[in-house]
Amino acid sequence: MWDSYKKGFKAWLQLEKSLSDNSTEAYLHDIDKLTEYLQLSKSSKKPSELRLKDLQQFIKWVAELGMTPSSQSRIISGIRSFYKYCALESISKTDPTTLLEAPKLKRALPDVLSFDEIEEIIAQIDLSKPEGGRNKAILELMYSCGLRVTEVVNLRISQLYFDAGFIRVLGKGDKERLVPVGKSAVKYVKIYLKNIRVHVPVKPGNKDIVFLNRRGTKLSRIMIFLIIKELTTKAGIKKTVSPHTFRHSFATHLVEGGADLRAVQEMLGHESITTTEIYTHLDRKFLRKTLENFHPAFK
Repeated sequence: MWDSYKKGFKAWLQLEKSLSDNSTEAYLHDIDKLTEYLQLSKSSKKPSELRLKDLQQFIKWVAELGMTPSSQSRIISGIRSFYKYCALESISKTDPTTLLEAPKLKRALPDVLSFDEIEEIIAQIDLSKPEGGRNKAILELMYSCGLRVTEVVNLRISQLYFDAGFIRVLGKGDKERLVPVGKSAVKYVKIYLKNIRVHVPVKPGNKDIVFLNRRGTKLSRIMIFLIIKELTTKAGIKKTVSPHTFRHSFATHLVEGGADLRAVQEMLGHESITTTEIYTHLDRKFLRKTLENFHPAFK
């Protein structure tokens, strides 16, 4: 019974909202969870018949499955979008999600690397190996531009505008942004392209991809995780370090240096300024530490 609603919702997400395939699938998965719950509850209610109480019971069921508060919030967001679609298509006259509350999320502050620690990790790369030159270019670029791991592996040669000092990045939801790129990153990416990548036999469909594995195809996200994990261990750094740590460090160092939050938001490709505001919390921690270290009244 819900299949026709799901089909319509899918078309709306793709055509009206211009969402990527991955985002569309994520929203549909949220509705699948709701219909799974309705089947288990032996409920034959249509979207127009569901009330706030039904959805609250559904979220309670989701929580009992062991889903994290962030996963629960994600599902609620999906259901809200679904009811937006239902209202536009006159499928439902009421929106039961209006008073549906998402669980309170604790914003965990991630580990941040200092500039010296980033330098120390990059220094562990063996530049005598071809993949060493590639890995140095990757890490320099990640820290210089604050890129997501997916943005790095999907980066194309046609998106590099080094003469202008920018790269064009395709971010979440296929949103494009221009990000300034530092001289050091430009230098090592150019070395990689000119001296290393030219010797890799490129597989069809990968001609424009910047970073390739030895088989001539684009790197996997997992590969970047493994490269960073190995280098961090070699550097003797005990913090939890992932590709995202480089992005967090990029943003934190900018905010600590006094960068405008809107500019940081633009460079990171955050849709909402509240996502970027996590770095002001990190900054406050940094400010307090500075006071403790240097202010006589704090000693």
